[in-house]
Amino acid sequence: MTDTAAPAAKSGPRISGAFHRLLAFSGLIALVVAFSLASPNFLQTQNILAILQATSVNGVLAIAATLVIITGGIDLSVGTLMTFCAVVAGVILTYWGLPLPLGILGAILAGTASGFVSGTIIAKLKVPPFIATLGMMLILKGLSLVISGTKPIYFNDTPGFNQIALGSAVGSVFPAVPLPNGVLVLFAVAVVAAFVLSKTALGRYTFALGSNEEAVRLSGVNIDRWKIAVYAVTGAICGVAGLLIASRLNSAQPALGQGYELDAIAAVVIGGTSLSGGRGTVVGTLIGALIISVLANGLRILSVPQEWQTVVTGTIIILAVYADILRRRAL
Repeated sequence: MTDTAAPAAKSGPRISGAFHRLLAFSGLIALVVAFSLASPNFLQTQNILAILQATSVNGVLAIAATLVIITGGIDLSVGTLMTFCAVVAGVILTYWGLPLPLGILGAILAGTASGFVSGTIIAKLKVPPFIATLGMMLILKGLSLVISGTKPIYFNDTPGFNQIALGSAVGSVFPAVPLPNGVLVLFAVAVVAAFVLSKTALGRYTFALGSNEEAVRLSGVNIDRWKIAVYAVTGAICGVAGLLIASRLNSAQPALGQGYELDAIAAVVIGGTSLSGGRGTVVGTLIGALIISVLANGLRILSVPQEWQTVVTGTIIILAVYADILRRRAL
């Protein structure tokens, strides 16, 4: 006698990963059109550049979060890690007076080391990612305040530092296209991350850990090593985000950072990465980051109060998670 229960379990709406990304992209276009019609200021060049500049930081953080979420984990420390890396760059460049390349390298290495510690706690001590990264978030917040003496560190004596995010290498060649360097850094990080996920062993094991960690373990793979590597790479990307935000502000603000992880995770979810792990793309995350930036910018232009902006963003996150649930039910 054949079992008819299985087909019934798959009834109902189905949302594939590609369709989810298409839906997110359609939503982005709809937002742009709606805000353009609502306000003539929205499509002005300076406003578009402001949106892209805002997306550069959140987009880099969201790419970092994407790697961890694909493994089925979570990293709540990406925002404070970004701040910690900015503070490290400030100490190296302003307090110690070392050259700019060393400050950049120090920020990225600080992020890598912090990610390595988080990954080790999760992989070796078996502490749940939510708890481990929550603890790391608080540790990094405290360290940022301690190292900086609770005061902002300014980069006024570091020539070229503000050009990391605010300069325009493209604009110097094509004045009509003053694309900020921060956006170029975002695209570069996105290309590298997409390559890693699709063409390297680290990328294959990132997806495998999120799909079926136990099967990977039983196949003889050292999953602890790969899990630590993912968190370390995530930390390095957060180091890049730290440099971008410090360059934009021309200072390292030790009290900044907490809350950025929420926007990053929101961008990842809106872009179609599954919170259960095993599925996700960098392209989808970029679309999600743009949606967050366009939404915040458009509502601000329309003078919508900040509290209602938060309500709208939260509603979109819930809808994106529900779409992910529908997609998983269909599998």
